[in-house]
Parts: sequence; structure tokens; C-alpha cells
Amino acid sequence: MSDEGWSEGSDEGSDFSPESDYEDASFASKSKFSSSLKGHSLRKKANPQRNDASSSSTPVEAGAPSLMRCRSTHTIQDPAAMRTALLRWYKTVHETRGMPWRRPYDPNLGIEERAQRAYEVWISEIMLQQTQVATVIPYYNRWMEKFPTVRDLAAATIDEVNALWKGLGYYSRASRLLAGAQKALEVYGGKLPDNAKDMEANIPGIGRYSAGAICSIAYGEQVPVLDGNVHRLLSRILALHGPPKSKQTLDVLWTGAKTMVEIDSQSLCRSEDPPPDSDSPQYPGDINQAMIELGSTVCKVREPECGSCPLRAWCSAYRKTTPEDEQATSVVDIEDVCRLCEPLMSSEGVTSYPMKADRKKAREETDVVNVIEWRSRATPSDRRFLLVRRPEGGLLAGLYEFPASVNVSKSMTRASQEKLPASILSKLVHGGSSLTKSQQTRKANTQDEKHEQVLTITKITPVGEVLHVFSHIRKTYKVQWVVLEGGAEPPPPLEGSSLDEERPKKKPKRENAGKGPVNVKNDKRGPKGAVWTPIDQVLEANMGSGVVKVWNLTKELWEKEAR
Repeated sequence: MSDEGWSEGSDEGSDFSPESDYEDASFASKSKFSSSLKGHSLRKKANPQRNDASSSSTPVEAGAPSLMRCRSTHTIQDPAAMRTALLRWYKTVHETRGMPWRRPYDPNLGIEERAQRAYEVWISEIMLQQTQVATVIPYYNRWMEKFPTVRDLAAATIDEVNALWKGLGYYSRASRLLAGAQKALEVYGGKLPDNAKDMEANIPGIGRYSAGAICSIAYGEQVPVLDGNVHRLLSRILALHGPPKSKQTLDVLWTGAKTMVEIDSQSLCRSEDPPPDSDSPQYPGDINQAMIELGSTVCKVREPECGSCPLRAWCSAYRKTTPEDEQATSVVDIEDVCRLCEPLMSSEGVTSYPMKADRKKAREETDVVNVIEWRSRATPSDRRFLLVRRPEGGLLAGLYEFPASVNVSKSMTRASQEKLPASILSKLVHGGSSLTKSQQTRKANTQDEKHEQVLTITKITPVGEVLHVFSHIRKTYKVQWVVLEGGAEPPPPLEGSSLDEERPKKKPKRENAGKGPVNVKNDKRGPKGAVWTPIDQVLEANMGSGVVKVWNLTKELWEKEAR
């Protein structure tokens, strides 16, 4: 489950998710540790039992205790006791938020029943990426009514899936679910793989986090999870202040998460003072869900409720806020100094962890959006608008939008913008290649049959601008209203018509990383390319909120003209 406070910008836009943010980072930031030591005194510790220079250790004065952390704090020291305390707390809160997908683990379920649980957990996990629990619950319930099994989902069209997803945002998640269900049906007979390795490798849109969550919860596999909540929780427990997306930081956190779910028959007896209910069954899925829940509701980004945290006794970040710990760690052995952590120049207490990531500035892009209307001269009330369908993978996958020229120059002139509709229509409709904007006054004989049959752009009116912010792009839509007249019917769309060549090409990414394009099987039942939509049905189409803004702004313009 994703951190409920991560959403950046619009509720739809990028493929940004907890997996893509933390899981696949393959870069490492250069540590500033070496430079942070400059100007701080080191002193040698007397060590009468070891006199050889190679084995002598050098402690560091805590004149700057916030600049260096002990490497030994970055490992889970007592996982058995931590698990017991965590699960005892989870037992009291796991039903609080009324999540329909959250049920106790039953080790007696058969293969089919476990596979069905895996499907239910999969749907909930994908929906919860970047979306709050309260928002997801009604969507989840409607989804399970419409697509109760993997087979039902695999038989759906992208339009049916997007219609059910409408309003939830980040639409690429929906297309990945469809592609994943189709792959599960084709390769695994309608079941998701029962282990995280195969699931991550072979099911589109499932990365390490989702595979771990699904397989631990549904199949009882001892595999870890690391979403935003667990990342923050473990960063504080381990007092880890390293670049949050670097490989070194993620390796430490994944190792800590793995330690927490590695249950063995002896683990319940290792604590010196085991709690009275320590012999209760422990399941990896419960441990993972408990850590997610703790990070989401207690170990929050701001104002963490440390006083009610069941893991407070093992939290290195919390201990560092106590005077006793400051004295105990006033001298740090130089051999135990962590070279992964970046310096803490000023302490904000527990909320100093994890290290704040440098936020990437959203790139600026400008699109010219053409709200193209065809109207009948014989029946003026017959107004239809041209919608085109986006590619099946990537941003706003499979949704409808008004034809646009993307990422144009901000300085494009009005005259240049007015040339775009004819070029676009030449790619989308029959007869579009001969279209130009009418520059002549209509003849007096308006009933001339030949004149009525000529398809003409009679109006191009600037509407205004719409700013729509995605997580990684700030889009400025320059909207113009284009009116076509002529003919008894709107010009038929060209078969297979598309504006895909108008879109900038991106380097394909790994399919199983939870990002990038996915392959949804083509379905002849769904409309392709461009479609003319009656005015009263435009808002019923599967479109993103940015397109709705464009439509509403255009409607305001012609409603003003009609007054």
C-alpha cells in the first residue's frame, strides 16, 4: 500500500508510484561524509589490550554528533521481539479503517482460494498507489462486482476498465491491471504466480513491492515490502539518513524489511522477556501489513505519534531525541562511523529521517488543444466533437482527448496555431487533406446543394489557457475552438487514424518494473483512433480531468457568445 501523502500535483498524470520511486533506483549519490569531517576533531581512544596500529580504533568526539551515525544502528537487532510487539499492536487496529481486502491469513486455504486472495490483494495494492484508503474503498467494491476474478478482468476491454477507473487518477495503473490479467490467463491459467520472483518477472506492472505484498499476504511467502510507509518507518528505526533513492540506502532498508519477515521456529524464544502472547502464529503478510499500517497511521511524515508506537523501544531515531542517548553516544568509534549517512546539520528530531530527497522540478510543456466541432448546416442543433484515443500504454493510457499538437514552442504565433487543425484533420478524417480555413464570404444562395456538401473550417477561435499539473510535467494547454461545416454527416474517421506520431518518442522501460508501456491485447469491440461524439455525450467519454477542464472552458466561451 502506498504512502497516502505522496501524491505530487494532479491526481492523474505520471506513472509515479511507491515502486517506481524507491524500488528501481540504480543510482548512488556521492556521499558528503568526507567533507563533513573537515573541521571536527578526532581523538584516539586508549586501548591497553590492543597496541598494534592496524587494529587501533579512533573515536570521534561528539562535538558534531549529528554529523555521523554508528553503522551498527543500521541493522535490526531484535527482530523476534519487534515482530511480537508489532503484531500485538496490529491486532488492535487492523479493522479500524474498514478495508474490504484486508482479511486474516488462513493457512488452510486451497490453491484456488489463495489465488483468488492474490487477485484481490493485487487490485487493492495497485489502487492504493498514490491514492488514499477512503477514496479506494468504493472503487475497489465496484471493481470486484464488475471483475470478480482474473478471468473476468482479462475478458474486459480497455474502455470498460477505464470507465470503472474514471476519477481515480493515474490511469496507466488500469491498463497495467488489464495487461497483467491477460498475461496471467495466457501463461498461468487465470492465476497469479504463487511466488514473488515469478510474479515480478512475468506479470506486467508488478514490481518488487507489489509482488512482495501480494505473495506474503495471499500465499504466506516470507518476502519483504518497501513502500513509502515502510521506507520511512525503517529509516527512523535504523536512524538511516542517506539519499533515499540511492542503491546503498535501499539495500539497507530492504535488508531490514527482509529481517522482519524471516520467521523461524526459534524466533519466538529469543527475547529475554517474551510477551505472554508470543506463541501466537506469525505470518509474513500480517507483519508486512502491520509495518505499512504503522507507517501510515503512527510513524507519519509530520507529527509522528511516537508515544503510541509499539516499536519505540527499538527506534534509534527516537532514542537520539533523549538526553540519555546523547550522553551514551557522545563518543563514536571511528571504525563504526557510517559512511552511507549524510550529515545532519540541525536536528528536527524523529522527522529528520528519512533524508529529504531533492525534488525534481517538473518540466514545462505547452500543447495546442483543438476542440473540433462539426455541425450540420441543415440541423444546427446536431453538434458533434472529435475525440481521439491515446495509446494503450503510458500517460493517460487509452483515454480520450481532443486532438492536440504536443510540446510546441511557447512562442508559437496565432497564425501558426491556426494552421494546425487542417494538418491534424488530414490524419484523422476522410476529406481532411483538402480542408482549409474558409476565407471567403458565403454566397447569397445558401441553399445551393453543392455549397452545402463542401466541408469547410468556418471558425477558429482562441479560447484561453488551461494549466494542468502532473507529477512530472506542468502542462499549459492553449485551447482553440474549431468549427467544421458541410455535409449531411460528419466526415468519417480514417481507419486506424492516430496522432501517435505527434507525440515525442520515449525510450521503452522494463515492463515488469511497474512503469513504462504495457501491451494490452487489441479488442475489435472497442472504438479505435478518432470518434465523433454528440455534444451531450462528451463528458460521458473516458477522459482525464485536464481534458474536462478544456471542455468546460470552451463551453463557457460559446455560452457567452450565445447570450
